[in-house]
Amino acid sequence: MVRLYLLIFVVQIALAVIALISCLSAEEDEIRALPRLVWVLIILFFPLVGSIAWFLAGRPVGTGGVPAAPPRPTAPDDDPDFLRKLNTDQSRRDRELFEQWEEDLQRREDELRRKDSDPDTP
Repeated sequence: MVRLYLLIFVVQIALAVIALISCLSAEEDEIRALPRLVWVLIILFFPLVGSIAWFLAGRPVGTGGVPAAPPRPTAPDDDPDFLRKLNTDQSRRDRELFEQWEEDLQRREDELRRKDSDPDTP
């Protein structure tokens, strides 16, 4: 019989500790029914009933205990916003400028090749 009482006592203390942690970590404006200080006092003075009352009536709505995972970043080719940004006016101007640079580079390389192949020109 002593073991049963000990088990109930340990469960009661564990439940009170979990309720206190939950109460103290909840946002103040999301706590329902009573202010945080009142909930803490209820949990401390009436551990079993206070803990159960906290989980039923005081805990913020929508908390399942497990926080939602942060959104994973998507690869650039899977992100519609990124793909939309690629087709902006600035990116078109950048592509045109890049093409002009490539043409200019090609022209200069051709001139250098002609100059190297023609030994008569200084």
